[in-house]
Amino acid sequence: MKNPKKYRMTRQRRIIMQEVMKDHTHPTADEVYEKVRKRLPRISMGTVYRNLDILASLGLISKIEPGQHQMRFDGNTQDHYHLTCLRCGRIEDVPVAPSDDVVKTLDDAVGHLTKYGVFGHRLEFVGLCKECREKEEIFAERNN
Repeated sequence: MKNPKKYRMTRQRRIIMQEVMKDHTHPTADEVYEKVRKRLPRISMGTVYRNLDILASLGLISKIEPGQHQMRFDGNTQDHYHLTCLRCGRIEDVPVAPSDDVVKTLDDAVGHLTKYGVFGHRLEFVGLCKECREKEEIFAERNN
């Protein structure tokens, strides 16, 4: 079997990773591109997209695919949960760490019930962020 391709940590790749890691809003590729362009004005969008994919495949950042909204990227690769706004697509980290004991018990129980070999799980909380709730309340007040 061939060795997996090795990637150097180029200046472009390092800056892209830094921008993802310092942005706790889980930016889209377009948002990362806009931030990186301030530091590397000649970088192309395609280069940013390719490098985001490479960084994710190496496990240095994570891809988040929130259903109907654009793919986002997370600099926090530790196990943690997300809260997604159903209206605007904003994603935030849930400030509660998953307990190893609870996670293992849940994975084992699901595996036992379904006869699957469970390797892990993803848990996403959904709702409306504060800004979208406030907009909804203002809209409701105007229509009453």
